[in-house]
Amino acid sequence: MELTGAEIAIRCLQEEEVEYLFGYPGGAVLHIYDALFQQDKVKHILVRHEQAAIHAADGYARSSDKVGVALVTSGPGITNAVTGIATAYMDSIPMVVISGQVPSHFIGEDAFQEVDAVGITRPCVKHNFLVKDVKDIAATMKKAFYLAKSGRPGPVLVDIPKDISNQKTEFVYPDSVSIRSYNPVAKLDVTQIKQAMQLLLSAKRPMVYAGGGVILSDAAAQLTEFVKMTGFPCTNTLMGLGGYPATDAQFVGMLGMHGTYEANMSMQNCDVLIAIGARFDDRVIGNVEHFAQVPRKIIHIDIDPSSIAKRVKVDVPIVGDLKPVLTELIAMLHNTKARVDAASLAIWWKQIEAWRVKGGGLRYKNSTEIIKPQYVIETMYKITHGEAFVTSDVGQHQMWAAQYYKFDQPRRWINSGGLGTMGFGLPAAMGVQLKNPDATVACVTGEGSIQMNIQELSTCKQFHLPIKVLSLNNRYLGMVRQWQQFFHGDRYSESYMDALPDFVKLAEAYGHVGMRIEKPSDVEPALIEAFARKKDLVFMDFQTDPKENVFPMVPGGKGLSEIVLSEDL
Repeated sequence: MELTGAEIAIRCLQEEEVEYLFGYPGGAVLHIYDALFQQDKVKHILVRHEQAAIHAADGYARSSDKVGVALVTSGPGITNAVTGIATAYMDSIPMVVISGQVPSHFIGEDAFQEVDAVGITRPCVKHNFLVKDVKDIAATMKKAFYLAKSGRPGPVLVDIPKDISNQKTEFVYPDSVSIRSYNPVAKLDVTQIKQAMQLLLSAKRPMVYAGGGVILSDAAAQLTEFVKMTGFPCTNTLMGLGGYPATDAQFVGMLGMHGTYEANMSMQNCDVLIAIGARFDDRVIGNVEHFAQVPRKIIHIDIDPSSIAKRVKVDVPIVGDLKPVLTELIAMLHNTKARVDAASLAIWWKQIEAWRVKGGGLRYKNSTEIIKPQYVIETMYKITHGEAFVTSDVGQHQMWAAQYYKFDQPRRWINSGGLGTMGFGLPAAMGVQLKNPDATVACVTGEGSIQMNIQELSTCKQFHLPIKVLSLNNRYLGMVRQWQQFFHGDRYSESYMDALPDFVKLAEAYGHVGMRIEKPSDVEPALIEAFARKKDLVFMDFQTDPKENVFPMVPGGKGLSEIVLSEDL
């Protein structure tokens, strides 16, 4: 039986057991939408902007072990999607994006709604394809899902011209795929793992530094077992939060620009560092030369060989999937007679505890007169018992959510780390809620970020998504204002958010519940009421202190030990 290219594309999604397809129709994908209409296995979620389609697929993928899938049209459809694709690429999120293209014979002629989708997306995808023959659609889709999920995950684009989607051929979906130029590491390098074990056992001041790779490889259980059996201190990056339980005593907090004092000082002063699924990002280790001032041995485990030794010198590189690598390392530690130097480790922990005291933990001066944003996050954590899925936009509110919501489980913290994309939070929350329909999903945002994709309140209404939106409204682009205060002489150039809408009325206009909270005493009652409304989207507009800043802070260009703990700069 012959099928059209459009029908084949949808059948491929069915074969891959795709649950939700996030998208927005247009001329170049009408054949695909027609094929979508004539089946009921793949559910379509109609967003209000293509960027939101990608973010929603992204949130769906981050909160599960599935590939997110989106469908957009040609021209402005794919260009609108690029920000979301780049977001997923920076954070290594598995995703397949299908884009429509003008008919094959029009390509290169500046046809209506034509852009070079392959050329535009090349820098921010793991791979992309332009389908030139209807017979290639099934094999291309199989490759796309394989590439997106295997090795270091990432977004893959499949660009299908309109005429190709309407041509017919026999449908055969491959059982497997082989790409000659792409062979992700499968076999463990036992020798390197053994070297890592020996180095760890020789450590006097060991440190475990774990990133988003732990989440992506579903290796949180293995990381936790490794840390508990060694007794080592553990820190997580922003992307790695939840990879190790935040409430555990061996967790020293998030590290980096807005990390804890004890995490940064431990990272800077350890003698053996094991980096697990992390990439020594500039926001994590600060100034590279400053970081290198303290001699240390570094073990680096990563699925992507290009990430190892990219920014810092590494002594023991281990290329591989974290779960089997950690499993093998744990087995080796169990089977060896050698043990960690308990006396040295005790001295090291004593030093870390001293740093904890000096840093004073995460702290802020609460108020009975004005709402402090940290208090809102702390209260949400208490009310949700730390069990919510929390998405965020980008800015001060993102950092406060990361600092004050203690994530004990992986895939509960959903945020744009590498690209720092405002407008990510709400559509990502939609994807999370659809994948986890019975879960509590909260979106922490700001009055600036939320307006980037606020139209998705319409999508939430159509699909009955009971997301709880917490807007920490300080009337500023908060992180921009903070940097202008510290480094630009209090010259607040275009960072004040003038002419803000009435968010309560706006939420109500979309058919949701709106709340405006102005007093600290009303914070907890409002949150209790909002989270009790299990079937409603509730938009909470918290009027927070416009002068509050995020601390601790490592100023740009400085080293980890040059961390600033308070306003005293």
